[in-house]
Amino acid sequence: MVEHVVVIGAGVYGAAVTASLTRRGARVTVADAAAPAGGTSGATFSWTNSCGKQPRPYHDLSVASMAAHRALAAQVPHSDWYHEGGNLEWADDEAGRARLRKKVEGVLDYGYEARWLTRAEALSLEPDMNPAELPDEEIAYFPQEGWIEPTRLIGHLLSTSVRGGAELVRDDAVTELEVTDRLVRAVRLASGRRIAADAVVNCAGPRADRITDLAGLVLPMRNTRGVLIYTSPAAVSVSRVIHAPGVHLRPDGGGRLLLHTHEIDSAAHLDDSGEISVEQAAVDKVIEAGRALYPGMRAVTVESVRVGERPIPGDGLPVLGRAVDLPNFHFAVSHSGATLSVHAGDLVAAEVLGEDRDAALAPFRFERF
Repeated sequence: MVEHVVVIGAGVYGAAVTASLTRRGARVTVADAAAPAGGTSGATFSWTNSCGKQPRPYHDLSVASMAAHRALAAQVPHSDWYHEGGNLEWADDEAGRARLRKKVEGVLDYGYEARWLTRAEALSLEPDMNPAELPDEEIAYFPQEGWIEPTRLIGHLLSTSVRGGAELVRDDAVTELEVTDRLVRAVRLASGRRIAADAVVNCAGPRADRITDLAGLVLPMRNTRGVLIYTSPAAVSVSRVIHAPGVHLRPDGGGRLLLHTHEIDSAAHLDDSGEISVEQAAVDKVIEAGRALYPGMRAVTVESVRVGERPIPGDGLPVLGRAVDLPNFHFAVSHSGATLSVHAGDLVAAEVLGEDRDAALAPFRFERF
């Protein structure tokens, strides 16, 4: 019988798994090498979507996860971390338009809500955009998408868990897993503390492969860096996720905006001292693209540039659920954690406690590697 579970990592996955386990009556210790939300969850665009995700089980998992966010936010009075404003996307060349048409066609085939807007229709949703930056038509709109504020979500999930009896251990890295007879018996921390466990859940994000190594297993990962630009407050109306050709942006609370492009990710470099820096010219280019799209951003300055490490399993798909060769060792590791965490974390927690979730988790088992 599983009574005490150790969750490794206090990001969106760790917090979601901990909350679900606690709600189901388990005693939980969640341990993190730093502070909750101090890793990838604190530096993510956190766009909630299932826009073009393949194969079909990944799409379906993402759609169910979006619904789980919606339901949780509706259950919690004054919840302020979930924003379902939709997503606007367009391209500025024929190759990009062809890709976007294919994506829209694909999600419509899956029953996912999407429609095409004209420039006038897009401006009715986002009136502060510069009309000259928009095409006449073929602006894709995905109305059920949005974003979360991960730190606020994590705070809610962990505080609820602690009130329910869970223990939060921070700034104390996992250094060893005691494994005998094909079971994890205990977790050892850098402080020297030993925590006996009936089950362990690996929610260590970009370091999930290291925790897996401690269990005597191998999890292939191909993590990437993500660069995010946070602006000063701007008196401009932005209500949705925007994917324009030169800039991706969304609101970030307090009038601030969060900006990103795929291209700027390659401008992050690791120096000889181990510090990561981002080329200033790349940051300036993204800011200028934002100002061109939203002229009200003219006076904004850059408050911070953060570099997050995206945890991406070797084939790009989530790794969820128990390991066959170590049946009390479980995974909750993926890219798109902002989207998946609440729902996928609940599926994993249910399986930890002996409930049958094989139909949902089978496509994402560790054993596929």
